[in-house]
Amino acid sequence: MLDESVLLESRTLRTTVLDRTHVLDKVKALALLPDGIHVTTAMVAAYYEVTELVINRLRQRHREELTQNGMRTLKGSDLAVFERDNLSLSNGGYPQRGGRVHLAVYSRRAVLNVGMLLRDSKIARQVRMYLLDTEQDARSQPVDNPVHRPDSMAEATEILRRQVVPMLNVLIEASGEHQAKLAEHDIAISRLQRAQEALEGRALTKVTGVIGSIDAMNRREFELHVAGLLRRDGCVDVHGGKLGVDITARTADGRTVAVQCKNFAPFRHVLSGEMQKFLGAAKVLHGAEVALCVATCTFSREALAIAARGGVTAVHRGLLEAWSAGTRLQVLR
Repeated sequence: MLDESVLLESRTLRTTVLDRTHVLDKVKALALLPDGIHVTTAMVAAYYEVTELVINRLRQRHREELTQNGMRTLKGSDLAVFERDNLSLSNGGYPQRGGRVHLAVYSRRAVLNVGMLLRDSKIARQVRMYLLDTEQDARSQPVDNPVHRPDSMAEATEILRRQVVPMLNVLIEASGEHQAKLAEHDIAISRLQRAQEALEGRALTKVTGVIGSIDAMNRREFELHVAGLLRRDGCVDVHGGKLGVDITARTADGRTVAVQCKNFAPFRHVLSGEMQKFLGAAKVLHGAEVALCVATCTFSREALAIAARGGVTAVHRGLLEAWSAGTRLQVLR
C-alpha cells in the first residue's frame, strides 16, 4: 500500500484522486455555507482541526494549485453578491460581513486538495489514507484480458460488441480523446462485419508469429515475458514491482528501471491518463532513470506527448514485436 505522505510530494498523484471528494464525509462531516457548495477558511480550519493561520499560510504557498481546484478570493462586488446570496439562504447561521474587504472560499474539491497538502493534521492524514485506499482498490481490480482466439468472424464481432461499453467508460475518462476513439471502434466493428460477409462464414485465420504468441498471453504471462526480455538485454535485479509499476530492475550500467505492462486488446490505445499515472509512479515514487511503458497496442497522441515530456519510453505494439524478436531497446544499451 502507498504511504499517505506521497500525496504531499506528488502533484501528479494528487490530480488523479481529486474527484473523490466523498472521502471527506467518510472521515468527518464537512459543514458547508448556506449555498451548499462553499466553505470559508475558518470552516476549513475547523474541519482539519488547525488554526486559520495554518490554512492561510498553506493557501499562500499553493495558491495556483488551490485556485485551479476551486478556491477563490472574493472582493468588492463579487463579495457583496456572494454574501447577499448566502444571507438570503441562511436562517441566521451565516456570519455578518463585519467590515471585511475580502473572503476566501473553497469548493469541496479545494478542501480535499488542502487535505493532501496539510502536513500537521490528524484529519488530513486520515483523508490521505482513505484516498490511497480507494486508489489501491481501483488498481487491484482484475483487468479483462481474454486470450481466447475466435474461430470465426461472427465470434470476433460479438467479442468486440461486448467490449464496447467498457471501452466507452475508459474513453470518457480521458478528456479530449474519447470522440476519436469512439470512431475507431465503430470502424473496427464495421470492418469485421464487411469481412464476415466477404468470407461467407469461413474461419478466421489464427494469428501466428511473435506478436500472435504475445496476444495469447494473460497478464501474468505478459509480465514474465517482459521480465525475460529485460534479463536478455543485460538488466539485473529484475523483480515484480509495486507502487504503480509492474517490474523494477537495474541496467547493466546501474541505472534504475521501472516498467508498466499494458496487456490490452490490439485495437485499444494507452490513454493520457494512464500514461500520467505511470509517469508519476515511475519518476516520483521510484525515482526511475529508465521508465518503460510496454503495451500490446498503440498509444494515443496525447499519451505519447506526455511520455516524451516526462522521459518515458513508450514501447508500442510494433516495437514490442521487434524487441521480442531480438532487437535490443535503445534505452537499455
